[in-house]
Amino acid sequence: MKELLKNKLEAIQNRLWEINDILYYHPELGDEEFESMKLLVEFLEQHQFSVEKGIVGRPTAFKAVYDSKKEGPTIAYLSEYDALPEVGHGCGHNMIGTMSAGAGVLLSKVVDEIGGRVIVLGTPAEETNGAKVPMAEQGVFDDIDAAMILHPADESYESGDSLAMDAIQFDFRGRTSHAAASPEKGINALDAVIQLFNGINALRQHVTSDVRIHGIIKEGGVAANIVPDKAIAQFYVRAKDRNYLNEVVQKVISIAEGASSMTGADVHIENYELSYDNMVTNQTLSQLFTSNLLTTGVKQVEKAKESYGSIDMGNVSHVVPAIHPYIGLDSPGLIAHTREFADLTITDNSHKILARGALGLALTGYDLITNKEVFEKMKNEFRQA
Repeated sequence: MKELLKNKLEAIQNRLWEINDILYYHPELGDEEFESMKLLVEFLEQHQFSVEKGIVGRPTAFKAVYDSKKEGPTIAYLSEYDALPEVGHGCGHNMIGTMSAGAGVLLSKVVDEIGGRVIVLGTPAEETNGAKVPMAEQGVFDDIDAAMILHPADESYESGDSLAMDAIQFDFRGRTSHAAASPEKGINALDAVIQLFNGINALRQHVTSDVRIHGIIKEGGVAANIVPDKAIAQFYVRAKDRNYLNEVVQKVISIAEGASSMTGADVHIENYELSYDNMVTNQTLSQLFTSNLLTTGVKQVEKAKESYGSIDMGNVSHVVPAIHPYIGLDSPGLIAHTREFADLTITDNSHKILARGALGLALTGYDLITNKEVFEKMKNEFRQA
């Protein structure tokens, strides 16, 4: 049966390469991926998937289902297709979206015989306001047994961890005045932001080494001779563990409230993007995928590398067994979020790598459906975690 999957790949791989390249040449930012979504949905519908668009209130999200009508596990592949400003697909989401759709189609060709369901989820805006977060919150994964996504990188790596992250905005409001003639009548909102930065810098000494806090001043006044009555700072606060991150965030909020008291400026605090949870890799599923990927022509898969980034797949991993491994583009040292990365996704070599990734995902889904022992091991690990 696995040989059949490999044969089915040959029948669709040219179309997968076309889709990948079209996405590259027509990049769309998060929550604006209408043409990207349309392209992937049409491909899935051509292979008898039933598609619901606009799920969880996100116009460019979708859920595509192929149901064998036979008892068996439900396997989900998560498809990203948002691009970055200016650099396009510098994170390779054109490959991610295409590999997941391809894996879903491949697995659908055998589930009528082996049972189960295949789902491909279109998950917009991973780079900014990831749709996987409301999907996890609103029960999209409640009837799913395993969720997988595969990310291109310089080299291949096992699925690892990621940092939980909150995106917090601090909006300080004061009172304008002439900065030279009557400064005593003003309340300087920018001073409050500066005190916030100073307080956060002092906090860094007293948090664990995995914590990352980094921010910008989004607004800071309009003229040097006017006391700024409005100043806005935005921060990402990250940590390996969600519970510890919550503690750190409370400390940051206390610093902002202190800055407000020191300067007299009022502060309004809110999340300006959705929060991401830390990634919890299901090791049983990860090992299964790695062994399958090595059968496709990928020569080596490195151990998971330490990550200081944040991904909305983390939220998924808290509600269903999940993995987020990386497939190498045979370019050691390649830096993501660059034009060089984007350009590498459409080479002949990357086309071959894309096909291997789609096949590796499909083979893993096949094993989960047909091997009850490894399926139960995966589920038990998730329950214990």
